[in-house]
Amino acid sequence: MFQGETAITIDDKGRLAIPTAVRDVVARAGNRLVVTYNPYETGCLWLYPEAAWETVRDQVMAMPNVKKVVRNLQLKLVGSATIVEPDGNGRVTLPASHRHAAGLEKKAVLLGMGGKFELWSEQAHLAQIRQTIGEDEISEDMLDLRL
Repeated sequence: MFQGETAITIDDKGRLAIPTAVRDVVARAGNRLVVTYNPYETGCLWLYPEAAWETVRDQVMAMPNVKKVVRNLQLKLVGSATIVEPDGNGRVTLPASHRHAAGLEKKAVLLGMGGKFELWSEQAHLAQIRQTIGEDEISEDMLDLRL
């Protein structure tokens, strides 16, 4: 289970270091991550442990792709999925196409989001944090939370 926020630097070769606090968890999960686009928000990539990714992939691909919204979800998640493995220094290399599409440059933020990581550009992350949840955005499920 991943949680927490870490400021990350992406080097000129497109590599980022997996935080030492979660390297063992990633290693125990097979030491391979799958990088794909966040289909809902720009400025963000998703990184799944490979086994968790396979479950998500299978669910998405089981959906009938006759609807455009499903086809787009399949393209953004499965069509762009790339396996990366940490090197001896715990770094993974992000594909240039993924970095460019998400607007990821030198400074980024890695968020542990339960079963996956979200990798945000610094600017997109700040904008997301500063966004206020409006009354019309609160779902019925959220009303019962005691935060």
